[in-house]
Amino acid sequence: MFGLPLLPNRRPPQPYSRQTEQKGSRLRGATLTKSVCPYCAVGCGMNVYTKGGTLIDIEGNPDSPINEGTLCPKGANSFQLAVNPHRQKFALHRKPFADRWERVPLDWALNRVAERVKEARDEGFRQKNEKGVVLNHVTTIGTLGGATLDNEENYLIKKLFSAGLGVVSVENQARI
Repeated sequence: MFGLPLLPNRRPPQPYSRQTEQKGSRLRGATLTKSVCPYCAVGCGMNVYTKGGTLIDIEGNPDSPINEGTLCPKGANSFQLAVNPHRQKFALHRKPFADRWERVPLDWALNRVAERVKEARDEGFRQKNEKGVVLNHVTTIGTLGGATLDNEENYLIKKLFSAGLGVVSVENQARI
């Protein structure tokens, strides 16, 4: 038997160009950081890639026993959460009876929140009940912690709100 060449003295056609053959992965040289999805209580593993301190990609972590590299639509969109050009990087404040929001410095906004928490705490704080039993608590403030926090962070938040501020209603979502 003999064979006739289909294309004499030419390389068979490839499904990609020579220029494509020379390209590499955009993740080449990137720093990999293991992370956890910030959305729900499941705690899916994520691989976060950075180059020169700039976020370039977020993917599901295939080594995670929870999600095995898959992400839900919200988790898969976390890259856009971080780098979206429409993301607001300042605080907005609407004065009482105003019809529009104003940009305010972040430091001002944080101080304003602290002032409002202090006002609410002082207004609802009860040192003793009617029988003279020491309470040192406030029931006008509550807090709900997120599932992406670890035990140590939840412990410190519990200490801050319970022992520090006297808040009775402190709840932290379980992390699986």
